[in-house]
Amino acid sequence: MTRLLAGAGLLLWLGATLIISSLPRFSRPALAERLRPFAPGASAPQSGGVLSVESFREVLSPLAHSLGDRLASLFGVVEPLEVRLRRIHSSDDVAGFRVRQMTIATVMLICPAMAAALLRPPPVVSLLGVIGAPLMSFLVIEQRLARASERWQRTLAAELPVVSEQLAMLLSAGYSLGTALSRIARNGEGCMAADLRLVVNRVRQGLSEAQALREWAEVARVDSVHRLVSVLVLNTEAADLGRLVSAESRAARRDLHRKVLETIEKRAQQVWVPVTVATLVPGVILLAVPFLAALRLFSNA
Repeated sequence: MTRLLAGAGLLLWLGATLIISSLPRFSRPALAERLRPFAPGASAPQSGGVLSVESFREVLSPLAHSLGDRLASLFGVVEPLEVRLRRIHSSDDVAGFRVRQMTIATVMLICPAMAAALLRPPPVVSLLGVIGAPLMSFLVIEQRLARASERWQRTLAAELPVVSEQLAMLLSAGYSLGTALSRIARNGEGCMAADLRLVVNRVRQGLSEAQALREWAEVARVDSVHRLVSVLVLNTEAADLGRLVSAESRAARRDLHRKVLETIEKRAQQVWVPVTVATLVPGVILLAVPFLAALRLFSNA
């Protein structure tokens, strides 16, 4: 009990220190931070002191990043976290995501440990609670991000035929590639338009159109996007880019139609699983009754 009270007191002291340090009355900025706004060309002042939440996050972020990547790789997650966050246009960075994930896992570790110390359940139950609760919370957050990434890829593949057809119409009408991408990004909605807005912004930052499109294809990791980008980068070489993009749009539509048919066939086959089970179980019971009766007759004889 004494150890439990000491641990609770330590956590209370740490939390109170972080909360109080965030208040302006108790967190006086350094002289360099106070003079920073008056320096020409200086960056924005950095909030937080030595014992602030920001400094605490900066200390924990490398450890949380390394530990989170190792745990994710143990459960078969091989795609980098940065790529998945960029794909779904998340506002979180890698460090912030890992720190929040490890914080929730730590809280889920402390709560079962305190409950086990107070209630004293069997050792197996305590071990499962202490190990299973933080691990499950970590995997739930990781799985939510993975599902969001897969959902974005599926939506992107579904929207690509329509958007690429619009791009082909604009190119055939005389628009340049950059102007056509800007028009679709400005007027469109959905995952494809959001990605194209990012491509347009990267071009405005100094990248060429081919580099920005290749960067988008590497982040998206969708086969139809890779094929479309391989056609669009021929902007300076192809004489009739609109016709090529239109042909790629028809190919993407055929691939999407084929995947839809495959999904329908799989679901049609899954419908027969409960019917087959419902038919076989009574049949096995009806066959088992005379079979057991015959065995009983032979054993009595």
